[in-house]
Amino acid sequence: MRILFIGDIVGRAGRAIVLDRLPNLIRDWKLELVVINGENAAGGFGITEAIYNEFIDAGADAITLGNHAWDQREALVFIERAPRLVRPVNFPAGTPGRGAALVDTKNGKRALVINAMGRIFMDPLDDPFAAVDRELNACPLRSACDAVIVDMHCEATSEKQAMGFFVDGRASLVVGTHTHVPTADHRILPGKTAFVSDVGMTGDFNSVIGMGKDEPLNRFLRKIPSAKFEPANGPATLCGLAVETDDASGLAVKVGAVRLGGTLEEARPPFWA
Repeated sequence: MRILFIGDIVGRAGRAIVLDRLPNLIRDWKLELVVINGENAAGGFGITEAIYNEFIDAGADAITLGNHAWDQREALVFIERAPRLVRPVNFPAGTPGRGAALVDTKNGKRALVINAMGRIFMDPLDDPFAAVDRELNACPLRSACDAVIVDMHCEATSEKQAMGFFVDGRASLVVGTHTHVPTADHRILPGKTAFVSDVGMTGDFNSVIGMGKDEPLNRFLRKIPSAKFEPANGPATLCGLAVETDDASGLAVKVGAVRLGGTLEEARPPFWA
């Protein structure tokens, strides 16, 4: 299966490059599953129903969230009628929505998409390892689905790497999100799970993690907020991870970085050239 995970989409610039590029990437790379993190898509904070529908119409099969899941208050309501929108699985019981979704792929198979949120330097949610373990036991790779994608949304690379090894051999891909800077450690772990500590953001990198530079600099220098954070709206880079899995096992056989447009050095998966 050919899988593309697109990293944290930030604001209008991030949305624009995804809507412009994704349909052609699906066609040219013969993608069978596209998952994107959309928790910063609406003005840098949260997601709206209209944006969710735009991403689905562009070809996304599932959209994950994170610590900004509820910044747009409408998400608390529309998530119940958005079956492919996945919020962190380790929110407390009774939280609206779902932390895992079994979605149909473009080639008629089934993929389990799990979103988890870390606890180091983050909100103290329930244990993400126990929550992910429950989902994998309920819907194991090969016997109940053809691919498993885990979006580990957290600050600490150690916590992301720990999740990778925790599910190694039970997931097709563990991808770190949240810190908005792409790391260079994409690889296939010993148990054949593809992994990257952070896939990076899809947005304007002439910024401070996607936000216009002035207000973040002001807060670092003066420690006094003077305005709202606003997303930078220059040319965006689409950051993602390309993974190809073995049809029999559902585990990874190829992994490569994706960086398109904007200011970062371009990267394309050579195995889909």
